[in-house]
Amino acid sequence: MKVLFVGTAGGRVTTFRLLRRSGGFLVEQSGSFAHVDPGPGAFVYLKELGVPYTSLELFLLSHLHLDHSADLNALLEAATDGGKRDGVAVFAPKSVFEGEDRVLFPYLRRRLTREGFFEQGHELSFKSWRVKPVYRHAHHGTPTYSFLVNETVLYVPCSRFEERMLEYMPEGVPLLVINTTFYRRRPFVDHLSAEEAALIIKRVKPKRAVITHFSKEMLKAGPERVAEELSAETGHEVLAAYDGMVVEV
Repeated sequence: MKVLFVGTAGGRVTTFRLLRRSGGFLVEQSGSFAHVDPGPGAFVYLKELGVPYTSLELFLLSHLHLDHSADLNALLEAATDGGKRDGVAVFAPKSVFEGEDRVLFPYLRRRLTREGFFEQGHELSFKSWRVKPVYRHAHHGTPTYSFLVNETVLYVPCSRFEERMLEYMPEGVPLLVINTTFYRRRPFVDHLSAEEAALIIKRVKPKRAVITHFSKEMLKAGPERVAEELSAETGHEVLAAYDGMVVEV
């Protein structure tokens, strides 16, 4: 299994001024892919990275915000080959599928082979993929979930830090991916900082952790330097993601 970081931008400034690419990340196994949080540009970036659209089996959205969902519909159109191909699924909070803020077009929803709504603790499966939402976060009033993919990759998305979230995080996973938007803690902003990422890493005790989804402040601090600081503080290997980075799991 491997993880490919399509883009590593986080927050409005970094994403929409294109200081880094966005587009989330891919989890690959046996030549098939699950795409996590396919944000702006993912459709184009996958082509540049040489990932065939028809190898996309599963889309996983932590929440519906634009920097996590903007290219979902374009990629579904491509993955299903305009509706001629079956075998594609979307797992996400129900708000992605339904309601006035939904981001999935209804006509593309009808093309899905499988859909699944995230509920904390309730595992979803499709083909060889198993996805367990482990915690529902507080994040700007929209349902947002951490989830574990095939008991291998634990993803902690944008969220407000809460002490109790640590109780729900599984220990000893091979790879932990944390959206670490800020370097300095911002108590009244629903995004994680490096200080809070350290607490999560100490709790999870992963074999390896990756920080991603960087704000302008984080880019100024230097993600690689921050990763080194986190490695020293936590005693676990921590990497700073960059656009196009591949991590073997």
